[in-house]
Amino acid sequence: MSRVDPLRRCVAQLARLPGVGERTATRLAYWLLRQDPQVAAEIADALHALHASMVKCSVCCDMAVVDPCPRCADPGREADTICVVERPQDISAIERSGGWRGRFHVLGGAISPLEGVGPDALTVRELLGRAPAAREVLVATDPDVEGDATALYLAGLLKPLGVRVTRLAHGVAVGTELEYADRSSVARALENRREL
Repeated sequence: MSRVDPLRRCVAQLARLPGVGERTATRLAYWLLRQDPQVAAEIADALHALHASMVKCSVCCDMAVVDPCPRCADPGREADTICVVERPQDISAIERSGGWRGRFHVLGGAISPLEGVGPDALTVRELLGRAPAAREVLVATDPDVEGDATALYLAGLLKPLGVRVTRLAHGVAVGTELEYADRSSVARALENRREL
């Protein structure tokens, strides 16, 4: 009976991560081999705990350790402004800018018919439930075709509710994913947001 090569198995699993190809996965696997076995055990434990301890916030749909998340529970945040992002990691980009003190809403992606992602696959219903209490909804989806389509779709749903709908302005380059934008670009985009 042949045994599965643990190095190849590790490389194959690491290569499943976004942005990690086979060469990087191989480099990471050999790095792990050079470390004390405790390092690999701690990494494995952290990965296991990630799924075991994270929950989806029932208010903003972000991932957190508690529900509601600390941002939604923070009384110091502006409750009547909501910044809509595609992914949880986009919140960090907005927060780093220092230009937003409102609440957030994570859509869980963007409308992309070519990939089979329609509005029903996103947290649009949850956003519409929160929108009547807001005076402004800032749509901070990525400045690409899918992000723009999602922004226009949301504007069409939100405007009849009497909510001011804005979009990030110049500062974030077209085709750039929000999570990779630098702090000052995100701050300028927040400052110069425009009506949709």
